Amino acid sequence: MTPEQLRNQLKEEAARVEGYLADCLDLLPGLPAGLRAAMDYSLLAGGKRLRPVLCLTFARTFGKDGGIANAVMPFACAIECIHTYSLIHDDLPAMDDDDMRRGRPSNHKRFDEATAILAGDALVTDAFAFMASAGSRLPAERVLAAIACMAAAAGGPGMVGGQYLDMRYTLAKKATLEQLRDMHAMKTGALITASCLTGAILGGADKKRQEAVAAYGKAIGSAFQIMDDVLDNTADPAILGKPVGSDAANEKPTYPSLLGLEKSRELARRESEKAIAALPDAGTETGFLHALARYIVERNS
Repeated sequence: MTPEQLRNQLKEEAARVEGYLADCLDLLPGLPAGLRAAMDYSLLAGGKRLRPVLCLTFARTFGKDGGIANAVMPFACAIECIHTYSLIHDDLPAMDDDDMRRGRPSNHKRFDEATAILAGDALVTDAFAFMASAGSRLPAERVLAAIACMAAAAGGPGMVGGQYLDMRYTLAKKATLEQLRDMHAMKTGALITASCLTGAILGGADKKRQEAVAAYGKAIGSAFQIMDDVLDNTADPAILGKPVGSDAANEKPTYPSLLGLEKSRELARRESEKAIAALPDAGTETGFLHALARYIVERNS
């Protein structure tokens, strides 16, 4: 698959996700209008929709039912709700204190801090209701296993714990390479890995293939974060959709600060190759997943 074909397929997949996200909050009767506006503001702000696309891709790969993607869509979009909540909270003054997200004011700048906190709280909580709703069309034991996987990835052992460590290392202005890897495996990698793995679980993959899918997800999650650190030093802010250089200005430990830009890029490429090497064991050596692993280290936003 060529880079152009990959970008076109990503756009098509993202458009399907966008279509569901546009109306999913309608499923929450009694949602106050002001809170709904804050939730929609960030949820519908665009982005690659990488996590739900990964979930849908692996579900289709293993699912025998041609309608598996429609059945998994509520679960996949719930992952985007969790990701969006994390972005809203990460931007808060008490966290990363960022005023811009995806080319426009962060949620707390558009509304206020309290509303932003509550919008994030609602998105992460309601996400689990969306996940559970997939049980009406998929085997309950698969949905339960996928929900448990996602809860671990999003909670204290995963994304939340990773953000806690990120704040501690940023405050100390130092971290070892091993600490940085472990922190990012929790903060960024866990949700990306779970996006792949839950798709495989919902699609009916056996344990051996689930392990290979998790290896793919872990590797692309690592590559994704390394490139995020690189792009904070090199990207065009207009393309990236947020200010660049904040990591260096805050003396935040990053891959470039520890390894330099070129060694960081090389490490990202090695992680991409690890992901590609896992695909045969997963039984999913598709052109899309192969090209996606390469795209993650070649992107400019």
